[in-house]
Formats: sequence, structure tokens, C-alpha cells
Amino acid sequence: MSVPAPAAADLVGLRRDLLRFAVLQLRDEAAAEDAVQETLLAACRDGAGFAGRAQWSTWVFGILRHKIVDAIRQRVRQPQPLAEIDEIPEDAFDDLFRSDGHWRAEERPAAWGDPEAALSRAEFWEVFRLCLTRLPENTARVFMMREYLGFDTREICGELSITAANCWVVLHRARMSLRLCLQERWFAGEGGMSC
Repeated sequence: MSVPAPAAADLVGLRRDLLRFAVLQLRDEAAAEDAVQETLLAACRDGAGFAGRAQWSTWVFGILRHKIVDAIRQRVRQPQPLAEIDEIPEDAFDDLFRSDGHWRAEERPAAWGDPEAALSRAEFWEVFRLCLTRLPENTARVFMMREYLGFDTREICGELSITAANCWVVLHRARMSLRLCLQERWFAGEGGMSC
């Protein structure tokens, strides 16, 4: 099956999104630029391998994902002192819970209907991306390293020089923030963006 190549304008927009994602993950503009260039070259060179089972941009992001994982794993890092990533305050979600640690009745997560159906809708992923961009930068980085790039806790801690406990706390707060955002902007509106 022959899939038409994207227009030049589509490549410009996609390149911008690829670069933003690569900079977030690699924290080095030159390395991010290299990864994006290699990605676009691979996409152009191997375009015949695109079978059209997903969107072209999704396929290209998959190539970038592999380039970023390779770049992070190949880095030769000098041991860094452990740091803490604490961008979302510890008490940010206290209002959602009673003093005994259980959900307040009015704050309990609502039923999300058929989440599988939502995942198949492009609009859901637009809302998810919006929610992800609202996370603090380092929190988003840890979440994406774990959930999108597939790094385990040890690898994340080694790359960011954080403790495992800090990593778990950051992941928990990222997931809580994303859940609240999706509840407000997607599921409260029954499958449509609500503002």
C-alpha cells in the first residue's frame, strides 16, 4: 500500500513538536536537534516502511522515541550528587482526602464510562497532550521517561540523579495531576473537552 508523503508544511509543524519533545527528554538542544534530524532522515529514507496503520506523525514519533532512548542509554555521565525533583507541592492534593486518608465524597474519581473507547479518539489525545503540557517540566520528563520511553526506575534515577523514592513520588503526583486534568477537561464533559 502506498501512503502519500506529508506536505512540507506538515513536516515543519511536526519538526517543531519533535524538537520540543526531544529537548524535554534530552535536556540538551544540540543533542535534541541531532535526534530530530536523524529521525526525519530515517523517516524519509524508510518511508516505504510506513504501512499506514497509524498516523504518519505517530510513526515518526516512534522513530524519535527510539533515538532518544538510544541517546540516553549511550550517555557517558559523571556521577552526580542525588537531587530531588519537587515541583508539585506535597500538599497539592490534600483537599481531595479526609484526615483518615480516604477520598472526600465530592472528590472521588468519577466513573469514566468506557476508557478504552476514549483512547481510540483523537480528541482524547489532544486533551491528554494539553494536560501533559500543564505538568511542571521535570515532572513531565519523569512521567514520559517511565510511561512513553519505557525506562525503569533505576534508569530514570541514574539519568536524572534522583532517588528511587523521589522518582515514585514524582510519578504519583504526575498521575494524580493528569487524572484531575482529564477528569475536568475530558470525562466531565462526557467525551468532549470541557473548559
